[in-house]
Amino acid sequence: MTTNTQNTQPASTARTSTVLVTSATGKTGRRVAERLAARGATVRAGSRTGATPFDWEAPDTWAAALRGADAAYVAYYPDLAAPGAVEAMEAFGRLAAENGVRRITLLSGRGEPAAVLAEESLRASASGVELTVVRASFFAQNFSEGLLAEGVAEGAVVFPAGDTAEPFVDADDLADVVVETLTADGHAGRVYEVTGPRPVGFAEVAAEISRASGRPVVYAPVSEADYAGMLAGFGLPVPEAEWLAALFATLLDGHNAHATDGVKRILGREPRSFADFATEAWGGPSA
Repeated sequence: MTTNTQNTQPASTARTSTVLVTSATGKTGRRVAERLAARGATVRAGSRTGATPFDWEAPDTWAAALRGADAAYVAYYPDLAAPGAVEAMEAFGRLAAENGVRRITLLSGRGEPAAVLAEESLRASASGVELTVVRASFFAQNFSEGLLAEGVAEGAVVFPAGDTAEPFVDADDLADVVVETLTADGHAGRVYEVTGPRPVGFAEVAAEISRASGRPVVYAPVSEADYAGMLAGFGLPVPEAEWLAALFATLLDGHNAHATDGVKRILGREPRSFADFATEAWGGPSA
């Protein structure tokens, strides 16, 4: 098992010299693409409007993006537990195998039974392809550049998490893990769970953001139904709002409230803490 992401592996990188990065403008895709390019890989940054057209809602864009690629980072939108993900993974895996892709790293959700079904669909259809699954906890960056960022800017983290703690993973750590699994040998067939170093409650999250930013931010817990109504009020279709609220409530019911050693096992170092992330993201004083 690889334990140090700092060691460049030219032989392995050469094997995966052309890499398709799906959802390449997203939180993880952008970071993965940057790191792969820094290692000398030829990156196909797949997105709806980029140089490599790729849209999860337009399957006719997939084959051209995969053609001639040695490897692929698969970050399914909106979530691997979403309706239609199983079918999408079956079709994508078949196309990847047909186009000679040798290695895939799939981003999955930690503690999501529905996502496991999509993982299995990709594994079954991508015959002959080396598949690594990386199951991630809730991203720390969701508070700075994701769905909670607007609330943070307004001074309140509104979320259906109750008093449950979550070992938030830094998206930079996750990207390092993904790049390592794509460019180094020894990860085929593995399933990794990656988290931050310890569980952090949402009230503590708000306190850390307040410390780092120098302005008050509070945590305002809400029910699943109230959160769905809030999302619908922002313009999200009601079925999607209800599904998203139910997903968050399920993920944050306590079954994921423990940290894993996935980052350290793959990278040979500890994951970054939420406090350190907050300091960098909001430019506050050291913790």
